[in-house]
Amino acid sequence: MSNSWLITNAIAALLLPPTPFLLICLIGLGLLKRHGKLGRSLIITGLAAIWLLSTPVIANFLLDSLKPPPIQFTGQEADAIVILGGGRITDSIEFNGDTLGRFTLERVRYGAWLAKRLDKPVLVTGGAPDGGIPEGDLMRASLVDEFGLKNVRWVEAVSNNTRENARFSAHLLLAAGINRIYLVTHSWHLARAIPEFEAMGLAVVPAGTGYSLAGKTNPLDFLPSGKGFADSWLAMHEWIGLLWYRIRN
Repeated sequence: MSNSWLITNAIAALLLPPTPFLLICLIGLGLLKRHGKLGRSLIITGLAAIWLLSTPVIANFLLDSLKPPPIQFTGQEADAIVILGGGRITDSIEFNGDTLGRFTLERVRYGAWLAKRLDKPVLVTGGAPDGGIPEGDLMRASLVDEFGLKNVRWVEAVSNNTRENARFSAHLLLAAGINRIYLVTHSWHLARAIPEFEAMGLAVVPAGTGYSLAGKTNPLDFLPSGKGFADSWLAMHEWIGLLWYRIRN
């Protein structure tokens, strides 16, 4: 397991909800006896933040703030398709070993759909920071065996994060004379992924998946739900990642 990957994810766990807001509540509890007004204010603030982030109306707003407009492709925009990994399931019982996680599978599915229609070669990218079979290898196997794709030309299987996805993929692509790519990942991940690939000298055409048509807001959108909180978590993860990359730059 990569030490840098472990440290990064440990820091992320402390910064991402619900941990910061639970800590605010705990601090408020500790202050109740001596500073009752301040303690109550902190508890209310922490609980209110968790409530708001759990509502679909806030979650959708946060995710939509990250998404570029969708594009209709003709096949003339780029020369290859790059599909980013988005997580694995390790030691899956039903698959008797490592397999693709939900987000990776969604990206692979859309990448296969796009590759068949545009007739472009594909690069898959993703390593195994916590051990096991690299995402890149699992993605290639899924594209070939499950989606019947025959033009998976490159497999990048050592990267641990989005920045390394871009760096190691660019080495393979530029060596092959490819400098224009369709970048397949979730629409909410494109804001962080595009600059990393562009910094490596690639012209990027965003090919996001996970778009949905905006529906009318209803009263249930203001009530907390598990999905609402999960979507807010994704958005916060991306915004923190964007900030972290800018600080490192």
